[in-house]
Amino acid sequence: MEFHSPYVLLLLPALPALAYLMLRRKRTAAISFSSVARLKGGPISWRLRLRPVVVVLRLVCIGLLIVALARPRKGTVLSEVSTEGIAIEAVVDRSGSMQAEMDYRGENLNRLEVVKKVLADFIQGDGRQLTGRSGDLIGLITFARYADTVCPLVHGHDVLLEFLKRTDLVKLRNEDGTAIGDAIALAAARLKKAEEEIQRRNVRLSGQDAPADSFTIKSKVMVLLTDGRNNMGQYDPLAAAQLAKDWGITIYTVGIGSAQAFTTVQTPLGAFKMPTQDDLDEPLLKAIAEKTGGFYRRADDAEALRAIVREIDQLEKTQVKSVQYAQYHERFGPWTLAALSVLVLEILAGCTVFRKIP
Repeated sequence: MEFHSPYVLLLLPALPALAYLMLRRKRTAAISFSSVARLKGGPISWRLRLRPVVVVLRLVCIGLLIVALARPRKGTVLSEVSTEGIAIEAVVDRSGSMQAEMDYRGENLNRLEVVKKVLADFIQGDGRQLTGRSGDLIGLITFARYADTVCPLVHGHDVLLEFLKRTDLVKLRNEDGTAIGDAIALAAARLKKAEEEIQRRNVRLSGQDAPADSFTIKSKVMVLLTDGRNNMGQYDPLAAAQLAKDWGITIYTVGIGSAQAFTTVQTPLGAFKMPTQDDLDEPLLKAIAEKTGGFYRRADDAEALRAIVREIDQLEKTQVKSVQYAQYHERFGPWTLAALSVLVLEILAGCTVFRKIP
């Protein structure tokens, strides 16, 4: 709550001075009487002792009126965000090979965990180089032997981050593999369908006032992160990339690998680091990216991966324009009613219990 005219509240400190003057006032209504000397020694009634209550009620009434004059009000800030943004599908490999470990800020994490942390910074911002993608539609697709839509394209990213956090490595051997072609085809279909749905909605709203959350896709982007080669699935990766190109989708491919890759194995004798062999198909990833107008980058460590994500973030910028306005609801009514109630109580008390003659 705030006040429209807060300077009126500067009158409140004057109430103690007013109370002092009202309570110290000596001259009141009187009648002529020969002598009141004998009455001075008489007992003082409770009504006389409590008579200052009338003055207190008057001061409370004045204080409430001062607050009402300051016009307390409660505002609701509303915002309208720009209606144009980018639709981004994050396509993440979660096959068994992604359990190879990488150094992430002094901590050994598997490749999938590093990818999740870097993507989370890309989506919500890291407070430094990445500002977040608040104006974009973003979805998540993961793949191993099969490609799955983990989170559809959404504008509110809290649910997306929760799904990303819960993404794990494939656990069953018969579900392991790397279906790059299927993942690209599924992501392209999701982007195409989202664009078609938004276009249908815009046609339906034509001639009407568009709502504040209306959205138009400026461009469609896919970010593919993998450490393997295509060995599963129905779709050929290059054919899927051609489909994406036909639908106006740009694919950025990121190969995750390192010559010093290792996996920690727990044995009865302790934990041992076992070297792993990379099977990264870089020519295929380059061809996919070049076919759609994107680029291929290799990430040998976590910092290289962060640098690649920052590069994509800079290339695919969304100019988010927002207009904020506030709606206020006046709250002086209760204060005014309270002042009126106190005033009525004062008048009733002065005319009944604390009535004086004359």
